[in-house]
Amino acid sequence: MKYVHSHTVYESIHFVFGHDDGLEKKVLELLKEVDLRNYIGYLQMEPNLIETLDRLKKIGLIRAISTNRTTSMKHVMERFNLSPHFDMVVTALDVKHPKPHPESIEKIIQAFNLDRKEIVFVGDSEVDQKTAESSHVKFVAYKNREIPGDAHIEDHLSLLDLIL
Repeated sequence: MKYVHSHTVYESIHFVFGHDDGLEKKVLELLKEVDLRNYIGYLQMEPNLIETLDRLKKIGLIRAISTNRTTSMKHVMERFNLSPHFDMVVTALDVKHPKPHPESIEKIIQAFNLDRKEIVFVGDSEVDQKTAESSHVKFVAYKNREIPGDAHIEDHLSLLDLIL
């Protein structure tokens, strides 16, 4: 289900169970008992991600994450040792309005005093594309030719060809 993949866990629960207020509340309570670390092991690192991030760092570019993940993001960062490769991570918990609202991108822009013309948002979902659109920044679609973008890539290293 694409909706659940791209939205916050709370938005997804509302989407699936919101027709029954009692059931939605029950699911939200059950969620508190779920240890998301049990599922992080099923994730796989995308090929060439770290190499691409390291090359971007070497030329002085800011690398930030805007995600609709909530409490699981810290576990993802730990599992794949991603913290040294990013300058900032903005989760749905860090903003009042999650993606596709532009607030997470605005937070990154303000933190690093960036110009929108300097930003390239790489994402794989319609929510990502709409976030870039609402933020007025360039969008590069990753492994998803079904969504519009300023460019499409199938490998992270291809990003270097676009921006260098």
